[in-house]
Amino acid sequence: MMIMKALSTLVLAASIAAPALAQEAGTSQGTANPALSAYMRDVVEGQLWKRTELGPRDRSLVTISALIARGYGASLDAEVERALANGVKPAEISETVLHLAFYAGLGSANNAAPAVERVFAARGISTDSLPGRDVDFLSQNVEGEAARVAAVAGLLGDASPGLAKFTTEPLFSEIWLRPDLAPRDRSLVTITSLIALGQTGQLAGHLNRALNNGVTPAEAGEVVAHLAFYSGWPTAFSAGPVLRDVLDKRTE
Repeated sequence: MMIMKALSTLVLAASIAAPALAQEAGTSQGTANPALSAYMRDVVEGQLWKRTELGPRDRSLVTISALIARGYGASLDAEVERALANGVKPAEISETVLHLAFYAGLGSANNAAPAVERVFAARGISTDSLPGRDVDFLSQNVEGEAARVAAVAGLLGDASPGLAKFTTEPLFSEIWLRPDLAPRDRSLVTITSLIALGQTGQLAGHLNRALNNGVTPAEAGEVVAHLAFYSGWPTAFSAGPVLRDVLDKRTE
């Protein structure tokens, strides 16, 4: 109930300019750590965010997903504003928080909700613009879902019937089919969460799903590179070999 209450209060927002965000970030870091401020300006903003392998909108979606998954609420307000400036819709941000309630945990989503609310509510737009629980779900790939159910049964057997049940409903029968965040974007959010949290055991399956949903190999590789900065080099280097193995097997 807490996460649903928090999500229900999110409201529509306008965007602000990304250069202003970069300037604000540099100012906030400069007095305490001028070296960090310089690296943020010269490498993160000056190089990473300008790479073309992943567009600004997708970088923002990946960034806010990583911050939510890792519980980095102090950085979230500015990145939500940047996401809006980069074309991520308020409904998509709301759906990202909801999606991560399942993939990073309710606590992570609840911790993120106030920052998103602050950014949205400052614009004074009604919550009626954001999706509630009742939506017209996307159609489901029947064969793909049957294969997923069989794979879960093979993994779990009779060990945790509750996990199998909730994985089917609501996760794959509702959350993955909600229309305000496209399947490709849900895959970006999901693989970001898994990488940021170091959950490589689940990563191969979701990388394959992401590639099937339209994420390109180059984009997947750039997500890993981007997350080296936002969730740390160890998480990126744990994910890199998994991605390589997935790509190799898909070309065999």
